[in-house]
Amino acid sequence: MTLCSLAAVATLTAAATQTIFAAEIKPPMAKFSMVSDVVMDKCMACHSRNYDLPFYAKIPGIREIIEQDYRDGLRAMDLNAELVETAKDKPVGETTLAKMEWVINNDTMPPAKFAVVHWGSRLSAGEKQMILDWVRTTRAEYYATGTAAPKYANEPVQPIPQALPINAAKAALGEKLFNDKRLSADNTLACSGCHAYDKAGTDNSRFSEGIRKQFGDVNAPTVFNAAFNRWQFWDGRAADLQEQAGGPPMNPIEMGCRNWEEIIAKLAGDEALTAEFRAVYPGGWTGDNITDAIAEYEKTLLTPNSRFDKWLMGDAKALSADEVKGYELFKLYRCASCHVGKGMGGQSFEYMDLKADYFADRGSPLNSDKGRMNATNKEEDLHRFKVPNLRNVELTHPYMHDGTVTSLDESVRIMGKYLSGIPVSDQDRKLIVGFLRTLTGEYQGKPLAGKPVER
Repeated sequence: MTLCSLAAVATLTAAATQTIFAAEIKPPMAKFSMVSDVVMDKCMACHSRNYDLPFYAKIPGIREIIEQDYRDGLRAMDLNAELVETAKDKPVGETTLAKMEWVINNDTMPPAKFAVVHWGSRLSAGEKQMILDWVRTTRAEYYATGTAAPKYANEPVQPIPQALPINAAKAALGEKLFNDKRLSADNTLACSGCHAYDKAGTDNSRFSEGIRKQFGDVNAPTVFNAAFNRWQFWDGRAADLQEQAGGPPMNPIEMGCRNWEEIIAKLAGDEALTAEFRAVYPGGWTGDNITDAIAEYEKTLLTPNSRFDKWLMGDAKALSADEVKGYELFKLYRCASCHVGKGMGGQSFEYMDLKADYFADRGSPLNSDKGRMNATNKEEDLHRFKVPNLRNVELTHPYMHDGTVTSLDESVRIMGKYLSGIPVSDQDRKLIVGFLRTLTGEYQGKPLAGKPVER
């Protein structure tokens, strides 16, 4: 139902429809039964891997067009993965809700050339309202923070909470370990070396410098507000903060340790720290306990109280008229279809070359360009990346997984061309950038430290 160029007249056969509907759709869709029939009838055919080509695909040249359009639709949104499979054991994701909301509000699905051939494929006014109501109620039930003003309660972005529930003793240990250079092989680099407090949780470098002056090929994301990400790292290879914390110490280019025993041998020699650690973790030093403590600390690295958050919470004077207009454009250009939730990102994987070939245009291929494929080894994940967190974005430069972009204006231009497929005018980019600069929050009651990207 999203963004495919649905000349993709790839349709399900009656038999296939019945099979999928009975085996996959009905049970999970019971959670949102109001929209299940609509999704099945008018969306699934072009956004599912289960399809058959129509009879006219036999016409020379037509099959290739149909199959390409089908692939485009599937890359934009795989309803089996994002809606059906997800709904089996967890709430439908915020990105899925935002994508469905956007295409309905902007009346882009199905595309005109598909609707001309397929009478009755357009959503009725009642069907549209049914889905929008479901989006609103799902957001309210699973994603609302309870802090947004009533008129902004259904926005795709929610205010950052002041704090998350934590174990304070674990977090205190985690802070010490996050700043402890003994977690690196040569005792020269701590986690905070690449995620600096005075640089908004980044190092403001294209690629971070590891031990022995080694460099990787992917830009270090900010650690602030990472607690809101569904996955960690650009390729999503870590399922949570704890798994992420265990990555850099064992990475030969980053911190370079061979195993946790190497690290523990150093930490165990610190009698005071060991006593403190055993008081919280009776099992003593283990890799799991170390990463658990670091993960607990990272839950404290939140940056609430940005001007935008204050506006969402009802302070009409927190943003200027142009900044509000920038936010509306941010939504209009589909940015808020992926940059959703409290962190404004981290909820989905998207193709960097969805609408145009970013990698061919940029040149100089990197291994990190494979994106999620590096974690899954699936060809379908080539060039898919976890959507970055936009909080404090004016301080977390440079941008993109490859760190090649050094201005917010260029970032917006690139997103419009390669992700949204909607060119963003100079004036609109200026307004969107103005809005993005309102996303800088506070850490420990003070404005987050960092150097704003040049205007």
